[in-house]
Amino acid sequence: MLIVGLSHHTAPIAIRERLAVSGEAHERALDKLRALDAIGEVVMLSTCNRVEVYAAAAPDVSVDHATDAITSVLAELGGRDILPHLRATDGHAAVKHLFRVASSLDSLVVGEPQILGQLKDAVHLAEQRSTLGPRLAPVLRHAMQVAKRVRTETEIGSGQVSVPSVAVDLAHRIFESFEGHVALLVGAGEMAEAAAKLLARHGAKLLVVNRSLERGAELAARVGGEPRGWDSLATSLAEADIVVSSTASTMPVITKDLVKAACKRRRGRSLFLIDIAVPRDVSSDVNELENVYLYDIDDLSRAVSQTLAVRAVEAERAEAIVMDETQLFAVRRSQEAVTPVVVALRERVQEVLASELERSLKGRLKHLTAADREGLEAMTQAAVNKLLHAPTAQLKALAMQQRSDEAAELVTTLFGLQPTAAHPAAESRGPSPSEAEQGLEDAVPSSQGTSRMAVR
Repeated sequence: MLIVGLSHHTAPIAIRERLAVSGEAHERALDKLRALDAIGEVVMLSTCNRVEVYAAAAPDVSVDHATDAITSVLAELGGRDILPHLRATDGHAAVKHLFRVASSLDSLVVGEPQILGQLKDAVHLAEQRSTLGPRLAPVLRHAMQVAKRVRTETEIGSGQVSVPSVAVDLAHRIFESFEGHVALLVGAGEMAEAAAKLLARHGAKLLVVNRSLERGAELAARVGGEPRGWDSLATSLAEADIVVSSTASTMPVITKDLVKAACKRRRGRSLFLIDIAVPRDVSSDVNELENVYLYDIDDLSRAVSQTLAVRAVEAERAEAIVMDETQLFAVRRSQEAVTPVVVALRERVQEVLASELERSLKGRLKHLTAADREGLEAMTQAAVNKLLHAPTAQLKALAMQQRSDEAAELVTTLFGLQPTAAHPAAESRGPSPSEAEQGLEDAVPSSQGTSRMAVR
């Protein structure tokens, strides 16, 4: 497996928003990646804070070639100046990174629960577009199991440290109390909804403006707000003291002119805007206006980082789990790699002994009774088991040391074997939608892998 992408660690929001995709754009990007000759399977994760491509190279294609092919598509989607921000990882390092992402250890807010759902959505979309198969599905399934173990065995998700909660804390710096103030929810994003619920809990009156009035009404019912049509955005801005925006627009929906006009009607009252969208919903030059306070996702991330010390110990425990699971996953894959060789070796020895036994039973031993023949066959099978016990144990021991490839190659050469794939049925049919999350045989590259710049 290889990973190519960027995140809040490597790129500011101005870069991330150019590569972020959703809806039909996500489908088109996934199809374009899968159409690459160098790529066999692919899943694309796109969130506010990361865009990453998880892929398996096509047969006989090098990791570097596959990485370059993915990089070219990402540059086409986001422009060539995103290239310095891309990072590429493969093998063991890629598996560990995926496990950390699924467990929210690599998130903007360590311990936040949304990333696992976003990863499952990405897997589901890949299943729908037929871009996920038996090489990627196992490691993705295991990543979800790791995330569940981290949630179960640590307190990493405890407390209220989240982007929405920090946004509300910042709003408290402007407004001592939310009683008597109006909060406007623009769009129907998950984090914006969470922030709106917190604001309502503290006494704010909620307005919901959405392009789809029906969906806006559903959201308003959930947060206890008043639904309004998209054409009322300007007047709603003039009424609101706090604005939480989270649409899927590729262009700003709240411009400087729109806010300036609202400010005139507000007569000097402060306006606090929280832009949780990627790409951004609010023009950055809005900050130039007097008594207007704008925070985007990167501003919130800096505030979040100051509140995470309480989770540091739990994060260390979670990192230990990820390390343990990464090693376990690699060992399982190495053991699987020698299984076809063990099977082929056993079949080879049995074939030789069975052939010699049949020849003897037709010749010098043809006088043996049926009972004698059965006893001789049982003795032959026992001999096969004893003969192969030591080499089988040694192969498994080498697999534990992640030396399965060299061991398998040596045995195959010495005995002239032709081992078949470990799971041919899975290779031929691919995973069903439930298998990607609920169960496929584990597989991971035997190399330790690397982490590097995507563009060399």
